[in-house]
Amino acid sequence: MNIVVCVKYVPDATADRKFESDGTVDRVGVDGLLSELDEYAVEQALQIKEKAESPEDVKVTALCVGPDGAADAVRKALQMGADEGVHVSDDAIAGSDYLATSLVLAEAVKKIGTPDLVMCGMASTDGVGSVVPAMLAERLDVPQITFASVIETQGDQVRAKRDSDTATEVIGGTMPLVVSVTDQTGEARYPSFKGIMAAKKKPVQTWSLADLGVEAEKVGLSVAYSAVNDTTERPPRSQGEVVKDEDGSGAQALTDFLASKKFI
Repeated sequence: MNIVVCVKYVPDATADRKFESDGTVDRVGVDGLLSELDEYAVEQALQIKEKAESPEDVKVTALCVGPDGAADAVRKALQMGADEGVHVSDDAIAGSDYLATSLVLAEAVKKIGTPDLVMCGMASTDGVGSVVPAMLAERLDVPQITFASVIETQGDQVRAKRDSDTATEVIGGTMPLVVSVTDQTGEARYPSFKGIMAAKKKPVQTWSLADLGVEAEKVGLSVAYSAVNDTTERPPRSQGEVVKDEDGSGAQALTDFLASKKFI
């Protein structure tokens, strides 16, 4: 069985994130990491491998599209236990929207070799679009199961539980499939020292758009269907207001403050 896990390199949410002059997110001048939501997809792929009758016959490949630093996301997936990595890096990709991103991912998946499962997180922690898995399934011409909270496999059959606000669905499918998983699938494992050392010997391929046969004119900010026209820096936090209850009027002062902010 071949499993490809799509992972994304995102700016650290705790860092001072900024936009470039063209409205794109600065992904070079800020610390980045493997999107937390994609860690769940890596974890589920590894669990499928471990539960297989012959784990050695299951290969998990981590696929990432991004700048040079995005290799760190692939490396984290390898440290967790993935077998191989693929990093698609090309300056022309910068600023790509969901459509272009799904195109590059689809062509990379095809070049890897038609997998039994393509796994994704439910969304990226920077874009939070949740649409790339569906677009990827369409481009690969395979069925999709999205927002799965529990995944079970038996042979080429996949059974997934999908939770919504009002109901829980159980969906079945036959591989090949694209599956996206939620953060309810269980905590992702931390890389062990053994896993970190083993990752250094695992193969990682770096591909450009030319390697995938994708024309540069089909990706990038110039052909994106959405763009950021203007940005404003987040204002500094204002000093809080302290309410003192020295003469028994504290409760009224607090009530007046909450009412002025329309909290009550």
